[in-house]
Amino acid sequence: MRLRSMTTYICDAYRTNWVFVRLETDDGRYGWGEATLEYREHVVEEAIRYLEAGLADVELQDIQAWWQRAYRDAYWRGGAVLTSALSAVEMALWDLKGKALGVPVHQLLGGAVRQDVECYANAWFAGATTPAEFAQRARTAVDWGYRALKWDPFGSAFRSLDRAELRDALAVVEAVATEVGHDASLIVEAHGRFEMPTALRVARALEPFDLLWLEEPLIPGNLANAAELRSATATPIGLGERLYTRWDFVEVFQRHAADVVQPDVSHVGGIWEARAVATIAEMWQIPFMPHNPSGPVAHAATLQLAGCVPNFGLLETMATDVPWRRDVVIDEPPIVAGRAAIPDRPGLGVELDLEAMSRHPYVRHDLRHYSGDLTRIRPEDAVGLHEQSR
Repeated sequence: MRLRSMTTYICDAYRTNWVFVRLETDDGRYGWGEATLEYREHVVEEAIRYLEAGLADVELQDIQAWWQRAYRDAYWRGGAVLTSALSAVEMALWDLKGKALGVPVHQLLGGAVRQDVECYANAWFAGATTPAEFAQRARTAVDWGYRALKWDPFGSAFRSLDRAELRDALAVVEAVATEVGHDASLIVEAHGRFEMPTALRVARALEPFDLLWLEEPLIPGNLANAAELRSATATPIGLGERLYTRWDFVEVFQRHAADVVQPDVSHVGGIWEARAVATIAEMWQIPFMPHNPSGPVAHAATLQLAGCVPNFGLLETMATDVPWRRDVVIDEPPIVAGRAAIPDRPGLGVELDLEAMSRHPYVRHDLRHYSGDLTRIRPEDAVGLHEQSR
């Protein structure tokens, strides 16, 4: 297979813009990849285009040969932009190869170890601002079939929390925990916002809630602190969405810095890199729980990993998303009773509607994790992926 064309697409998704790449071959096949890099969409789009020259006149089925050249020859290796661009193109190459051979990607990575995977819900809290509203929406998510819920209760806090802010965050966690009881496990997201003393206060304060994990409690960039934090609290620590390639993860394992590792297939360097991190995690007996709040192609690629990775834990899913996701995505696997089936169609098992995407062009969205704005989407404007099973 040889490259005929490479095209990028950007589609508004309310809190970000999905960034897709479509590779078409000289024999008429095409493959999809995704590099949704929040708030840097046009930058990563240009990085994807820069990779096109390296795809010319090469055999597209030789995915690792291309990846190694592209990664090595960049000189400035790693980082969110380069590895997200690599991820998207690599993902599309796997999609192409699976379609050419008539098998799903997980069959090319060793075959299935499961037929479906349990999901945990993100974005279930649309519109909630008070503890009672969070609790009500948590009950709804459990009624949809989810048995684990993740959310960020820290509002606009950054670096530190005063006593009132910590009290308010714990009140939200308490309300959700009381509402769901033993029906669902809890994951608290911190979005990499706290300095060490506050992260330790938060982690210890959350110990009575028996979380599955506390995600990214520390400002990124100091894995020694992550290891110290993990050893100083009973609350499990998760991290990894802002680490790139297997080389970034070496220190995580060597320092015992995490109880859960969370590479993102659309940022870490692609499907093969994510699979490599999973293999190392298996050796260290650490669960592999990929970060997966992005668009439908990254979701499909993560599902392929769920199909073939033995130590894959829970699949992160957007319990609610923009209503036009159903128009953009053709035949996305439904989430039924909190579980997603591993697609058995050739390639990644997802297709996109170009005309539907064109109806939702790029819209600038600035970072809102520390402004408290993430809850402002109205619940009536959010559509649940689980509803596709109805």
